[in-house]
Amino acid sequence: MVTIDIIRQSGDFGFEATDAAGHTVRMDTSPEGGGNNYGVRPMQMVLMGLGGCSGIDVVSILKKQRQEITYFSMHIEAERETGKEPHLWKSARIVFTIGGNIDEDKAKRAAQLSMEKYCSVAETLRRSGTEISWEVRLK
Repeated sequence: MVTIDIIRQSGDFGFEATDAAGHTVRMDTSPEGGGNNYGVRPMQMVLMGLGGCSGIDVVSILKKQRQEITYFSMHIEAERETGKEPHLWKSARIVFTIGGNIDEDKAKRAAQLSMEKYCSVAETLRRSGTEISWEVRLK
C-alpha cells in the first residue's frame, strides 16, 4: 500500500505532499485561480509523472542493451480538454533526446516499449482518453 500525506502550507491552495520515504512536493493553483505559485499545478504533476515513469523505463531498457547514455532529456507538450469538467488531458507529445553511443533503432524501440507496455502513467492517461505520441532524437 502507498501512503501520501498532504498538508496545506501556504495561502488557500498551497499544499505540500509527503510520501512514506519523506520526499516532498509542493502544489498550488494558478494566481488566476486564487493560488500564489507555491508549487506545481496538480495536472502538470501528472505530466511530470509521465516523464519520470517513461524516462526510467527508457534508460533501464537501453542500459540492459549495453547502450552508452551520456545525455538524456525529455520535453513534454500537452493540451487539455475544453468546454467540460473535469478538464482531462486531451493529448500529450513527448520528445526524447538521447546522447551517447546509442543505436537509433534500439532507442526508438525502448521508447515504444515504455509508452505501449511498461509505463503505468502512460497507460493511466491513455485509459482516460489521452492521445500520446512520441519521438526520439539522437544528440
